[in-house]
Amino acid sequence: MDESHIYVRMADIFEDVFDEDSIKITPTLCAKDVEGWDSLTHIRLILTIEKAFKVKFSTSEIGKLENVGDLVTLIKARASNMMPRNTATPE
Repeated sequence: MDESHIYVRMADIFEDVFDEDSIKITPTLCAKDVEGWDSLTHIRLILTIEKAFKVKFSTSEIGKLENVGDLVTLIKARASNMMPRNTATPE
């Protein structure tokens, strides 16, 4: 999954979670930049992202996130680990 695809999906998620369509999703965007991004909204955002991208994050991974760029990097890492591998055996 490439970054541009992740950012497009993240924009939809942010619009849904924050009920705001004017949020510009950038790598440096963080909680202090978005009105209403409090601890409960953060939990909702993370759960929505996990569901949308079919990934799971540990509490320590979530705690280390400083901005959307960190989150996108984590999604890419998780998504690549979740990709099905070619398990065909030669005949």
